[in-house]
Amino acid sequence: MKIEQIYTGCIAQAAYYLENNGEAAIFDPLREVQPYIDRAQKDNAKIKYIFETHFHADFVSGHLDLAQKSGGKIVYGPTANPEFDAIIATDNQEFKVGNYTIKAIHTPGHTLESTCYLLTDENGKQHGIITGDTLFIGDVGRPDLAQALTEELTQEKLASYLFDSLRNKIMPLSDDLIVYPSHGAGSACGKNMSKETTDTLGNQKKTNYALRADMTKEEFTKELLDGLGLPPAYFPQNVMLNIKGYDSLDSIINKSNIGLSPTEFETVANQDDVVVLDVRHENDFVKAHIPNSIFIGIQGNFAPWVGSLLRDVNQKLLLIIPEGKEEETITRLSRVGFDHVLGYLKGGIAEWKKAGFETDSIDSITPEDFSKQLTKNSIIVDARKPSEFEAEHVENAINIPLDSINENFQTVPKDKNFFLHCAGGYRSVIMASILKSRGIHNLINIEKGMSGIKQTDVPCTKFVCPSTLK
Repeated sequence: MKIEQIYTGCIAQAAYYLENNGEAAIFDPLREVQPYIDRAQKDNAKIKYIFETHFHADFVSGHLDLAQKSGGKIVYGPTANPEFDAIIATDNQEFKVGNYTIKAIHTPGHTLESTCYLLTDENGKQHGIITGDTLFIGDVGRPDLAQALTEELTQEKLASYLFDSLRNKIMPLSDDLIVYPSHGAGSACGKNMSKETTDTLGNQKKTNYALRADMTKEEFTKELLDGLGLPPAYFPQNVMLNIKGYDSLDSIINKSNIGLSPTEFETVANQDDVVVLDVRHENDFVKAHIPNSIFIGIQGNFAPWVGSLLRDVNQKLLLIIPEGKEEETITRLSRVGFDHVLGYLKGGIAEWKKAGFETDSIDSITPEDFSKQLTKNSIIVDARKPSEFEAEHVENAINIPLDSINENFQTVPKDKNFFLHCAGGYRSVIMASILKSRGIHNLINIEKGMSGIKQTDVPCTKFVCPSTLK
């Protein structure tokens, strides 16, 4: 069977391209749709269907732009009610792409409309199943996202639906089926996803905690919800964009890709409702940045961090961008619904300085210097996830995870200098920029984070493998 996984690491998302006999289908496309069109043209194929596994929360799908540009029909599973033209499949409805057959299997649980697609080749052999967020490699989809839209759909109720969907719809299928999920490790749509992005269903039955044959519904619900943190605040907004529709990416790029002089940039930046977002490398931001700007570098998990920390997809943004990365940055912001970019600083920080405008910097030291300056009274803030902190941390450190900084801002030390670090240096600079924008400057960033600290004699707790932690 001709099927390709198109994986985008920065948001840990997998789309799929399937082609046979001059017809093609795309599953869960990203918002930038030209690569899918180009792929089909390479095969001299026409995109017939655009299949969606559910209304996505972590990204804005490209279904509307792709349908408009390719003529393909959008398909959702049962109970979906989008505000645009789409085929709403019935449970077990079959679709033909060339000589391949795609069967829609309704699997409510992650969301009510969640649907998997069973793939059968031209010889009638079942090849694989595209599972969306119903089944991941090593995990299953979180059941708490619908609560933001409908209060009666509690996470316990959806977990119950998911248990039934897995037992009655997925687990009876053949062990040799290939599982094609929508996400891998790093996505906030689950809690324990593997770095692997495909596997056989048989192996998942052996290794995935959620597919244990002897598990009761109560045990499933407890294990699924245990340790499940709050979903990022932008998730419900992305769901609504995927249900209601959105502006085309082409129009977003055209209105946002505007270079501003330092004077023009400063005028717009002084408006009350504008955030200056610096997407350069953290090392460049540490040396010099515009005062009160927020750092989230495009070399990391850029879009999810923007969504998690800035929260409101309607937030107006001004950008500091590495030269040549303008369209890429605007596109990656649009993946999570941030469509209100007002422009970028033409010439970057160099032009800003040349125009005589002020810059700020972050006090930053090497791990070796940290080991020399560390005393028994030192305050150390660790910006990593709780699971990372529990596995190993600097003795007496305080854990304030980056994704909780908006809620836990008051816990940050304000009357004494403190050291700040993460795993490798990216998240700590994000946190430092947020703190400085709110008037907290009494911090010292530790370069290279925990990876560098571990190479010094700084006392740390004994390492515990995260897989053994509850």
